[in-house]
Amino acid sequence: MKPPRSRREPSLLERAANIYDFQSYVRGPVPDAVQPEQAAEPVVERAPEWTPPGILPPEPVAAAAPPVSDEDDRASLSGIPAEFLASPDDDAFLASEYNPGFSDVATVDRAMLAENGMIVPGAPIGPLAEEFRLVKRQLIITSQRLVEGGDADKARVVLVCSARPQDGKTFCSVNLALSMAAERDTEVLLVDADVAKPDVLARLGLAEGPGLLDALVDTSIDVESLVMRTDVPHLSVLPCGTKTASDTELLASARTRNVLQRLLSANPRRLVIFDSPPALAASPASVLAMLAGQVMMVVRADRTPESEVSAAIELLDACEHIQLVLNSVAFVPGSRRFGYYGGYGKDVAK
Repeated sequence: MKPPRSRREPSLLERAANIYDFQSYVRGPVPDAVQPEQAAEPVVERAPEWTPPGILPPEPVAAAAPPVSDEDDRASLSGIPAEFLASPDDDAFLASEYNPGFSDVATVDRAMLAENGMIVPGAPIGPLAEEFRLVKRQLIITSQRLVEGGDADKARVVLVCSARPQDGKTFCSVNLALSMAAERDTEVLLVDADVAKPDVLARLGLAEGPGLLDALVDTSIDVESLVMRTDVPHLSVLPCGTKTASDTELLASARTRNVLQRLLSANPRRLVIFDSPPALAASPASVLAMLAGQVMMVVRADRTPESEVSAAIELLDACEHIQLVLNSVAFVPGSRRFGYYGGYGKDVAK
């Protein structure tokens, strides 16, 4: 039997550890209990919708603006002077305010006009321009008398004619149109009705196109759509169009009257000037005379025999007002070269 072990005395270090609690320096501080955070719900990103190649997604549509009432519209105009406002029913205002786009405007060749000795829009007034001022004034006076007599439509139609070719008919019709276009209250439409030898557009340096005869043949064509606006203020041109074998019959048809009425009603300030074939060279001149309020017959000085002038007047007697212009004569201040032939007989001022 072994003797019981004697109890070992603690060492000096052990006794010091019990006294000074060395374990508290070894152990870290115990943190307070922390409540676990609630896990956030996972966010699932939506994949973009698939778009077929070459197709763009639709643009977002903006919200429509609120409607404007009549009262608001009138209030927005309250600061504008009344004279600058027009009624939608004011046809004259609409006609005067017509402003075609640049693509609709044909440019007149002013250099060509000057080279051919014609009136040039915007140029200083010369003897020729002054002469046509006198000529047009007589025509305007006759037109006013026709209006007073109750024939307002014919008052706005002038036929320029001659007895035979080479008398200067087209020269005078183009210059008359250019001079008339300078009037403040007139819109001029120059119609090339010389179906045998159309030359109006060439005199102005313009290209030919569909025109009067096309509108007469095809009733679905609106003749107003064939009118060419020019860069000369207040001047438009209607080409002759495609020639046919029945030009005279077309001009004598009821369709021609309807076409002319369409041209007149399109603009209440419009004056229509027809450049017709020579009266003794082609029959359309006598047909067009029935539509005109007055005829301006061009007589070539020292060239056109009086017998031919008389014969031409007889062919044009459907028009009661036939006036003569003596062409190719030297300018003499104070002289009178504008004559008048009445419906029966002649009364010429020289």
